[in-house]
Order: sequence, then structure tokens, then C-alpha cells
Amino acid sequence: MEPVTSGAPPAKPAAPTRRAFLRWLGGLTVVSTAAMILTPIVGFLVPSSSGRAAGGGKTLVGTTADIAPGAGKVVAVGSKPAIVINTDQGVKAYSAICTHLGCVVAWNDMIGLIQCPCHDGRFNPTTGAVVSGPPPAPLPAVTVSVEGDQIFVTET
Repeated sequence: MEPVTSGAPPAKPAAPTRRAFLRWLGGLTVVSTAAMILTPIVGFLVPSSSGRAAGGGKTLVGTTADIAPGAGKVVAVGSKPAIVINTDQGVKAYSAICTHLGCVVAWNDMIGLIQCPCHDGRFNPTTGAVVSGPPPAPLPAVTVSVEGDQIFVTET
């Protein structure tokens, strides 16, 4: 048996109106704006997986050939800079963040000291103590070890 149909053509779905499209576009704008505002806030409040990594891992920062006696080098240890100096008393490492205003210090070959480029703060390469300038405290020491000719710094 054939189905009985009325003589009317099948109903077409209604075409979206301009008003419906603009309502959809407005909703999309609100959602995307909220996402742009909330994403950095959530990123700040929820630590990243690299931030949750346990400290204490050793990082290879160079060899004794890279840092000759009486020389120094700023290296990245995780997400923080450190300065490694090959002194007469052995290899020393300190945080490379100046204790005055947080600038990154550098090794100055001419004077044989760690120097902050911002306000000319100078630090002793053997102890990290302030030699001159405005820094209020010495550079914090970082654990360093030499294995063979490789220099490792331990993250804190």
C-alpha cells in the first residue's frame, strides 16, 4: 500500500532571520570575551606542570673549558638565571638576580667582579658579598658541583 499524502508540498525549514543571526553573533561575542578574560586568571591561579616540578634537579651549565679560570658566565637554571664563576677557590654559583632592583647581573672581565648593569652594583665572585653600589644584600649562593670537567648547578 502506498502512503496517503496530502497535495501540499513538504514544509521547508524556516530560514534564519537576520534577528536570529545577530542574537547568535552577540552571544558568541559575550562568550569569547568572557573566555579572553578568564583564561589568564585561571592560568595565574592554577600552576603549570613546569611550576609543579620538584626542585633539586641538576642542570648541566657548561664545562671547565667553557668557563676558564677567572671568568664567569650567566646561565639558565630552570626558569631562573644563575651566574657561574671559576675562581681561584673553585667554581662558585650565585643567583644572577641583583638584590637591589632585580636586574640580571653579569661577569665583568675588566674588573674581575660580578656587576649589575642597572646601578653599578658590584659583588665579590668568591663570596657573593656586595663590594660597592646600592645592593642591600649579597647574591644568594646556588649549589654547584664539578664532575670531571662538567659543571652542574642544582635547582632550588
